[in-house]
Amino acid sequence: MFIDTHAHIYDDQFTDDRDAMFERTTAQKVSQIWMPNCARETIDGLMALADQFPERCLPMMGLHPAYVNDTFEDELATVEDYLNRHSFMAVGEIGLDFYWDMTYVDQQFVAFETQLRWAAEQQLPVSMHTRSGHDRNAFAEAADLIEKLALPGLTGIFHCFVGTLDEANRAIDLGFKLGIGGVSTFKNGGLDKVLPHVSLDHLVLETDSPYLAPVPYRGKRNEPAYLRQIAQRIGDLKQISVDDVARHTTANALSLLPALYANLLP
Repeated sequence: MFIDTHAHIYDDQFTDDRDAMFERTTAQKVSQIWMPNCARETIDGLMALADQFPERCLPMMGLHPAYVNDTFEDELATVEDYLNRHSFMAVGEIGLDFYWDMTYVDQQFVAFETQLRWAAEQQLPVSMHTRSGHDRNAFAEAADLIEKLALPGLTGIFHCFVGTLDEANRAIDLGFKLGIGGVSTFKNGGLDKVLPHVSLDHLVLETDSPYLAPVPYRGKRNEPAYLRQIAQRIGDLKQISVDDVARHTTANALSLLPALYANLLP
């Protein structure tokens, strides 16, 4: 059994073949798909899938840093309202993005801290986006903020982890899992120098569908059925079986689920 801890399967790219995508996902033994929110515009699709497949498609609620702009306070108000009125398995996707545009970086920090505090208050894990750029390290600045806040019980996943071994160890010391996706299969992805030295106890699998498809599907639309390629890559790097990768990463993911999802535990 696999768990895809980060996939945007509500995206319009799946509109024409979502049912077939689910069939392929089932065939590859992916039992759960965790869905991060991005902004108000993605909530309807996210909630529709969560309502249709409550034991399979688990929703998060958050404001993605790349969607932070002049209306971010209104966006945060919407996130807060949903967190207070509905059940979610995590706060996400939240964090810092320095890759595309630095116009709203100060606002990104406000949104990030606000949502970290909500997660701690509601005892929910977080799914964190940290994309560097413009000579600024988003992972380091996110970790600095988490250390500064020292929020009791805060945990979650550094989504799409592509950092160094030192950064991996720092994330682990902060109490977080590393979300390993398609980049691990890329020839120059860099994780071949990191994953052999990180215990399986700290890893979870993700696809980030429809983005970052693993080899041999690189450049095509990604989907949860491709999680096995990522697991195989981890197994190859650590010289263990795919079954061992599945067993450990699934247990790691389930350990993050809040109490209200206890009925989903095996």
